Amino acid sequence: MSQPPVIDPQAIENLRSLNPGDNDEFLRELTLIFLEDTPQRIADLEQSLAAGDTATFTRAAHSIKGSAANMGAMLLRSAAEKLEQHSRKDGLTGVNEMIESIRREFAQAKVSLEQLIKRP
Repeated sequence: MSQPPVIDPQAIENLRSLNPGDNDEFLRELTLIFLEDTPQRIADLEQSLAAGDTATFTRAAHSIKGSAANMGAMLLRSAAEKLEQHSRKDGLTGVNEMIESIRREFAQAKVSLEQLIKRP
């Protein structure tokens, strides 16, 4: 089974269709918000883990999942969904590796999205 693309092209087309004919300005704006916001949500994961705050941790994972889905970052969405489900069911034990997975998937999504919005 082949690995899905880092960014789902259909999700990008769906975003483009929300504001057609704007030369991807809306897509660029959404992408920049995502690229700025997601590192803060990852920091929220780390801070709430350190504080033992499961509710805030779960909300941060949920937020990453939703924004990743909107941007078509399906591998990141999947990693965040696993983390969210784990924290709901099992709390904060054993989440460090999952947070690392989110960092890796975000780094890949960031590279792909930055390339996408730099296209003429």
